[in-house]
Amino acid sequence: MYKHVVGALLLASLGLAPATQAQTKPVAPKHTFALGDENFLLDGKPFQMISGELHYPRIPREAWRHRMKMAKAMGLNTIGTYVFWNVHEPEQGKYDFSGNNDIAAFVKIAQEEGLWVVLRPSPYVCAEWEFGGYPYWLQKDKSLVVRSKDPKYLAAYGLYLKAVAQQLAPLQVNHGGPVLMVQVENEYGFYASDKDYLALNRKMFVDAGFDGLLYTCDPGEKVKEGHLPGLLPAVNGWDDPRKVKQLVRTYHEGKGPYYIAEWYPAWFDWWGTPHHTVPASKYTPRLDSVLRAGMSINMYMFHGGTTRGFMNGANYKGEGTRYEPQTSSYDYDAPLDEAGNATPKFLSFRSVIEKYLPAGTKLPAVPAAKPTMRTPVINMAAATNLLSVLPKAIVSAQPQTFEDLNQDYGYVLYRTTLPGGRTGTLQLKDLRDYAVVLINGQRVATLDRRLEQDKTEITLPKGTVTLDILVENLGRLNFGPFLNQNRKGITEQVSFAGTEVKNWQHFRLPFNDISKVGKAPAGKAVATANGPVLRRGSFTVATPADTYFDMSQWGKGVVWLNGHNLGRYWEVGPQQTLYVPAEWLKKGTNEVVVLEILKPQQDKLVGLEKPILDVVKADGEARRTN
Repeated sequence: MYKHVVGALLLASLGLAPATQAQTKPVAPKHTFALGDENFLLDGKPFQMISGELHYPRIPREAWRHRMKMAKAMGLNTIGTYVFWNVHEPEQGKYDFSGNNDIAAFVKIAQEEGLWVVLRPSPYVCAEWEFGGYPYWLQKDKSLVVRSKDPKYLAAYGLYLKAVAQQLAPLQVNHGGPVLMVQVENEYGFYASDKDYLALNRKMFVDAGFDGLLYTCDPGEKVKEGHLPGLLPAVNGWDDPRKVKQLVRTYHEGKGPYYIAEWYPAWFDWWGTPHHTVPASKYTPRLDSVLRAGMSINMYMFHGGTTRGFMNGANYKGEGTRYEPQTSSYDYDAPLDEAGNATPKFLSFRSVIEKYLPAGTKLPAVPAAKPTMRTPVINMAAATNLLSVLPKAIVSAQPQTFEDLNQDYGYVLYRTTLPGGRTGTLQLKDLRDYAVVLINGQRVATLDRRLEQDKTEITLPKGTVTLDILVENLGRLNFGPFLNQNRKGITEQVSFAGTEVKNWQHFRLPFNDISKVGKAPAGKAVATANGPVLRRGSFTVATPADTYFDMSQWGKGVVWLNGHNLGRYWEVGPQQTLYVPAEWLKKGTNEVVVLEILKPQQDKLVGLEKPILDVVKADGEARRTN
């Protein structure tokens, strides 16, 4: 007892409280944020949002604060972000708000850095993200319809929204947080025009706890279909002040304020097509005119980052168009590059923004580009034949989809046996999305949904033949009318020489934890020809710095660094490197794993000082696209 009293007195004399005593935290001041006739009103005074979009899952958590400091240095006072359902509820009822998924921490860091936040927790985000942000398990029920009044969809969505609100509703500006506005749905006018559905969305947001300012956003030509009377209609894609003001007034009781919720300084990339770049000079006059008119704006993207793992989406518009899976790099030719460094576009936009800041405001100096390094050549000699480390098989007469197998992303190996000594056409009806066909462990063909390939002529050797089909999910559609047709794998049937092939073994290969994928059993030889392979190597770093793994000599696959999935690579380009953040490197030994499905003999890897994002390879020849 005496020791406790003395200890308490000592702590008090030092101005400290004992650990067992409740700490009194300063209460964050509450603000008001409202709609004026022409302007947003922050604490009753006109406020012009100059915002930039950046997404927490696309940036290592350790780098969040750096990217926000860069936003401040360009003159931004606000950041925007989507909230990604499939990140936070990867399996139904199992929520994850930890690590890189800690959206509340992301928002709090923004507040610490003096930034306001516009939050976009719509269940559908598009964002060039897998399934537009929807979790894969919604596709298990073939009758469930997303973005609709389907009771099953609304029930799942409602539970998710409540879980998100527990994290974020207390961070709204009217509760002392930095969140100024919350978006209901996302570009719904592109999809449908059901005002009852939108009204249900609004009610669900309010019931979940989002009691601040709500708004909708739609491309200018679709505001009529996507706006909800009573909510501010934000405009995407348009930046003519006169047209934007006229449009908003038309659907908002003859008044403003005026918010361009997505202003595009460039565009994203997809595999096999040129890298998209737009010079700053094309956009600086337009940014100037918007800010001069007193309108608020959100740049999509201010910083794209990287879509790591298997979370890229894809586009498909229907008959006469092709399936377009997006690259892992989400560089976007944005003001901040993929690694978070200022670009010439950043400097041009900063010079425009400076003209419209409050009198006496001085922007922070632009931080220097982060150091980069070129690694020594990494020896990837340790190899494991993927077919030698397969998990337990799931057996059925018909080929099962990823969803049937309760698998979200990655690969599924389909296996069966056939009597040999024949030649015929192998057809995979409605393949989604990329298949490597192997006969007795050796590759004989590939099929690519991008190229509308679903069949190939093959010859079976004599005897009983093992047919393996390794199918990769290249990304579920994130946009358009086919969101409800997003099942993956072999989604119909397989036939050979006109006869349906049955009796399949399925091997689930989600690669969600590379540490759980085994190495080749002792003494078991690696396939020497052309089957898929896992290669491992290590390298030593004295001082971690950003680098870019050069994958231009490899074929197709995925890379892990110290357990982190860096994303996909594919020789078709335009992306030929994978960004390696310094934050994920260790001082000392670093481990690399590569899954290579086309060039198993490749066994060397090197890190470059600069990315290669603009080389498309056609017929085996590389050409620059810019």
